[in-house]
Amino acid sequence: MSAAGWFIVLLALAGANLPFVNQRLFAVAPLKPVKKSAWLRIAELIVLYFVVGALGFMLEARAGNRFEQGWQFYAITFSLFLVFAFPGFTFQYLFKRR
Repeated sequence: MSAAGWFIVLLALAGANLPFVNQRLFAVAPLKPVKKSAWLRIAELIVLYFVVGALGFMLEARAGNRFEQGWQFYAITFSLFLVFAFPGFTFQYLFKRR
């Protein structure tokens, strides 16, 4: 696997956990003093999936070997993105804080 492939995998790991590790919108825009809702985190997760996918598509096209993908590819990559989000989800919702 090339360095660009590993970069996309690490970027997907970081992007999948980003909605869960902070209370800001896309880690940039501060929200009111209330906590982010689960629906907002899910929406962020979906948007970040498409951002990481677009970056991967761009790197693949830049390498010169762009392949057409079917719906199966997107179903599998979104499932993998959700698996990557598990550590952040665990930290946010399942970890007991004192």
